[in-house]
Amino acid sequence: MPFYEHVYLARQDLAPAQVEGLTEAFTQIITELEGKVVSHEYWGLRNIAYRIQKNRKAHYVLLNIEAPAAAIQELERQAALNEDILRYQTIRVDALEDGPSAVMRKPERGGRGERSERGDRGDRSDRGDRGDRQDRGERRPREAREGGNW
Repeated sequence: MPFYEHVYLARQDLAPAQVEGLTEAFTQIITELEGKVVSHEYWGLRNIAYRIQKNRKAHYVLLNIEAPAAAIQELERQAALNEDILRYQTIRVDALEDGPSAVMRKPERGGRGERSERGDRGDRSDRGDRGDRQDRGERRPREAREGGNW
């Protein structure tokens, strides 16, 4: 059977228990049509990039599904009819991920752009001496500083 990742966004004013109820309803739809939900993750209440139906936040949920195409069509139909679902997307994948998804993993230390463990900017000894700055604090055009007329 093919594998799918289904992510849906639920309205921000729902309680997490209500979002879990939606997940259970979607799981029941899949199991009735000879599929199974391998795992699900609740990503929490997060900000969304733009307002959707006057909502600035949404509950994000990921479902990893192994099911026939008919089950996925019914799942998407039910999600489209449900007023609590703001957006959803289903993607067919070659294999389901083991363990937590990329959203739930903690960022690894030492990657690009990371600061040292102290939180400072590290050794900056490669910078040369800046010397005396004679016109510090003065805001004049370059011509005036160089002796030109202004």
